[in-house]
Amino acid sequence: MASKGGKQSRSDRKGAGEQEEEEQPLQAVLVADSFNRRFFPVTKDQPRALLPLGNVSMIDHTLEFLTSTGVQETFVFCCWMASKIKEHLLNSKWCRPTSPNTVHIITSELYRSLGDVLRDVDAKSLVRSDFVLVYGDVVSNFDVSQALQEHRHRRKMEKNISVMTMIFKESSPGHRSRCEEDDVIVAVDSKSQRVLHYQKTHGLKKLQFPMNIFHSGSDEFEIRHDLLDCHISICSPQVAELFTDNFDYQTRNDFVRGILVNEEILGNQIHMHVTKDGYGARVSNLLMYDSVSSDFVRRWVYPLTPESNFADHKGRSCTYSRHNVYRGSGVSLGHGSQMEENVLIGCDTSIGANCHISNSVIGNNCTIGDNVILDHAYIWNNVHIASNVTISQSVVCDKTVIKEDVKLNKQCVLAFNVVIGPNISLPEGTVVSMHHPEEEEDDDDEFLSDDAEVGHSKDKNKQKGAYRVCAVKFGVES
Repeated sequence: MASKGGKQSRSDRKGAGEQEEEEQPLQAVLVADSFNRRFFPVTKDQPRALLPLGNVSMIDHTLEFLTSTGVQETFVFCCWMASKIKEHLLNSKWCRPTSPNTVHIITSELYRSLGDVLRDVDAKSLVRSDFVLVYGDVVSNFDVSQALQEHRHRRKMEKNISVMTMIFKESSPGHRSRCEEDDVIVAVDSKSQRVLHYQKTHGLKKLQFPMNIFHSGSDEFEIRHDLLDCHISICSPQVAELFTDNFDYQTRNDFVRGILVNEEILGNQIHMHVTKDGYGARVSNLLMYDSVSSDFVRRWVYPLTPESNFADHKGRSCTYSRHNVYRGSGVSLGHGSQMEENVLIGCDTSIGANCHISNSVIGNNCTIGDNVILDHAYIWNNVHIASNVTISQSVVCDKTVIKEDVKLNKQCVLAFNVVIGPNISLPEGTVVSMHHPEEEEDDDDEFLSDDAEVGHSKDKNKQKGAYRVCAVKFGVES
């Protein structure tokens, strides 16, 4: 931290960092805002970082990953609904005196991008050495120690010219854990793992590579499209300084592009670390929410599993049985009901007779009637579902009431406090919200993110009443 007498000069900080880097605790910057509308209208009532994934808030998944990988101090930056995030963290295990990871909560209504956050990191002199940069919707069980060791070794041997190491996981194109919007193609030096070219491929019919990668001094390089961007980066303190010096850097993509274009002039480099083991993904839209939730229930994020209660919620323990079926305390199951496979049921939930549930997550304090079919359904907390309801690959938010004989076809979303039915079938891709479309248009400005411009449209269909219905692709408005 800077002394009370004023902010340290950059040369002082750099010199101190070189001497004390090995002694400094590993720090992290967690951005608890996506700066986009991917989960609207759901996030009109709850920030994305607090949305449940496997009945645990996303930010708890991210903090557990950071803590398990050795992070001892985390700065959580909040903008949208910051008071809710702050209240959640203050009441969580992360802010207890016994927590191995000291969490600092920093709020501001002025943050509009990742760039604003990192400029504030620099202004406040928060980071003292290399740090981990993540968003609050990252789910992972990676051990970043090897990537961190490689990053520090490069900086020591090459006089600090490497400013960032991005972490990727090998994953074949088309794999369900890959987000189409995040697909990238990377040209990389085969020996040093220095990134020569980085480009998103979503929506592109052809790719262009700059000629300078053929004159980069590399004996050999690879062009890779088999990588999943985990949105986990190891950064030097210079990263925050570079965002301050370049106000046109708003996103990580801006930063990477700027470093690669100006590499010969400024001398900064970006490297990558590729892992074949472990799990890492960002819940960037509802399609990824479905994918990551399924992976969590199927235990791909081990040792982070539903029955481990890693968020340490009192009274939220559950039992694990074969076929990946988890039952919370106080669950009642009616006669003839079946939980086929990959099912997580929260505490104090009641399920009626002759129900069939598969590949689904049900929250706490829910009531489900008779003859209900749930397949790839995500039912949050305090939801009431009447009898003869069918839900397929859809999300139902807190305190929603679904009356008798309702069918939700694929990729539907019922936002908070919605009441729907009876005797209705919602077509595929329907979103129902208590918020009027104009409310969302008022919020649809100024935010800047790596995927803010992808697949977004402002076309909305107005309906009678206080809710909105529109056709969407699961996670991306069309």
